[in-house]
Amino acid sequence: MVNRLAAAVSPYLRQHAGNPVDWYPWGAEAFAEARRRDVPVMVSVGYATCHWCHVMARESFSDPDIGALLARGFVAVKVDREEHPDVDASLLAAASAFTPDLGWPLTVFTTPDGAPFYAGTYWPPVPVAGRPAFRDVLDAVAQAWEQRRDQAVETGEAIRAALRDAAAGRRTGVPRAAATAVDGSGASAGADAGPVADPAEHARRVVERLEAAEDRVHGGFGGAPRFPVAPTLELLLDVAASSVVDPEVARRALVLAGRTVDAMAASPLRDVDGGFFRYATRPDWSEPHYERMLYDNAQLLSAATTLAVLRRTGPVDGPLRTPAEAPGTPDPGEDTAEVAGDVGRFLLRVLRLADGAFASAQDSESVVDGERVEGGYYLLPPGERAHHEPPPLDTKVLTGWNGLAIEALARAGHHLALPDLTDAARAAADRLLATHVRADGSLVRASEGGVASDAVATLEDHGALATALLVLGGLTGDARYVREGLRVVDATVGPGGDLTPPQGTDPVLTDLGLAAGAAADPSEGAVPSGTTAAARAALLAHLATGEPRYRDAALAHAAASAAASEHPLGAAGVLRVAVGLAEPPHQLVVVADADRHAGFLAAARDWYHPGALLLAATPDDAATLAADGVALLADRGPGAYLCADFVCRLPVHDPAALRDQLGARTP
Repeated sequence: MVNRLAAAVSPYLRQHAGNPVDWYPWGAEAFAEARRRDVPVMVSVGYATCHWCHVMARESFSDPDIGALLARGFVAVKVDREEHPDVDASLLAAASAFTPDLGWPLTVFTTPDGAPFYAGTYWPPVPVAGRPAFRDVLDAVAQAWEQRRDQAVETGEAIRAALRDAAAGRRTGVPRAAATAVDGSGASAGADAGPVADPAEHARRVVERLEAAEDRVHGGFGGAPRFPVAPTLELLLDVAASSVVDPEVARRALVLAGRTVDAMAASPLRDVDGGFFRYATRPDWSEPHYERMLYDNAQLLSAATTLAVLRRTGPVDGPLRTPAEAPGTPDPGEDTAEVAGDVGRFLLRVLRLADGAFASAQDSESVVDGERVEGGYYLLPPGERAHHEPPPLDTKVLTGWNGLAIEALARAGHHLALPDLTDAARAAADRLLATHVRADGSLVRASEGGVASDAVATLEDHGALATALLVLGGLTGDARYVREGLRVVDATVGPGGDLTPPQGTDPVLTDLGLAAGAAADPSEGAVPSGTTAAARAALLAHLATGEPRYRDAALAHAAASAAASEHPLGAAGVLRVAVGLAEPPHQLVVVADADRHAGFLAAARDWYHPGALLLAATPDDAATLAADGVALLADRGPGAYLCADFVCRLPVHDPAALRDQLGARTP
């Protein structure tokens, strides 16, 4: 048996390299072998820190008898869902036809040419509570292929056709936004035309639906298991900061987000080292599922940072105000700032790799007293942890997730005056620009140990990295981040204004006729969708350049937000884009020598608006970027400029004057 996983980039695949299973990695070779042998393909999808993936690996994939069953009747393929998210999304969409309980490990059986005809998640080694044994499932599928092949093929083709139809419906069902004109100053005409007719009413409906879904006892939304739903928290905070929302709705949004952040921060979902676990199995946030994901902690860092700012400056219990204007008012933002700082330090201490980039996750399982136990390490008193190996990291570096971390660290470093977080954001960005951008400018989706995966970089990778670079460049005054961020955004905006992944979809999915399924689920629960990530980046690019095509691309995506407001928990990302588009375009420009940036940026520490852009540059960089198309910097001499839609106030020349100017919420 050939070991095809031993040299894989993915740590998850390498975990399975020693199985008595003739595994293939995802690729055309596996399906060619299935066609040669005329057998179905079993695709097993998981990830390195997945607890139930570990369980199924120990119970079934380590069993030589299971390995023999697979060798006789199937070609077995192992997929890391984080390395190949398009493959995972497509197979999840297909699996939804067979089971409502989607998750990982995911097992999908396809015809030799890739049509899915049966699927499920975890199967135990023996029947348990109505769930059949895995070996019985294998026997039944093999028998169906031998005796009822026509039915299996017909089912597979129906699933493939349904995925194509669903994708076609999405493409034709979202109206394109009308193009806006640009006048000679670079300002966009008609910039007040947002994705919904009445943004204030739209926001009110969203807040009401989330209030109805809230657990008023424990905080959070829905039942158990209880997830952090960080995109929903960020949506609520943007509603709270919006200048076009009714002040009472803004206050309710802030209270709603704050209750959940406070509850999570005080619960077992948050470890003593500041990091948050992936979810809790009980509504009171207890009995966590102990893996810790980069994307969760990055977004929760961002949410806690924004909450700290708004609690200092926003609708705490009435009109917008600052603590200075209300002497004696408690400043709850200080506690939230401490939570954010702890999450940032967790990222630096635990998930940061030696090269400055961030690992994808930390496992839920560890070896304690000779036994591999889920959560065992985290249940130890802090003083005893030093005597045990911590749970291992998935050291795979993902461009999109690192983008989320870079943006969050840059924002936290700025708003909370934590320069070590800003330094970490710069180090990670430098590492990604050095190793995840190829010579031809294309992005790498994943790498591990300096070796790049051949997986296709997704729209999420492009959007999250571009947003991170534009935010980081603006906050540090480093023009190279701004240039690269704009280049990455530009690659995502197609000739027709659509936001599309520059590298397309996974080529094997395309060859198998499954590419449509890669976008079959537009919901956004744990992370923003790829299109949302790209739309956020496009909106920032518009604020920098004045190019209407960037705003039009974001508008086209946000057109779905009117319907999405009915189910905000599953569409928080696109709703957040809509909030940003409804805002008057807020811009803050600082043109000064590098040694003067810190004073101006400190004066702007509490300046926050949804979708706003803060852009600092040296005079030389400002002139160069303006010549490259950054219209916001055109003809800007030294000073700080508070702007709205490219119309700026007269510059101020010292931080105190800027601080006075920013005392108002809008320019």
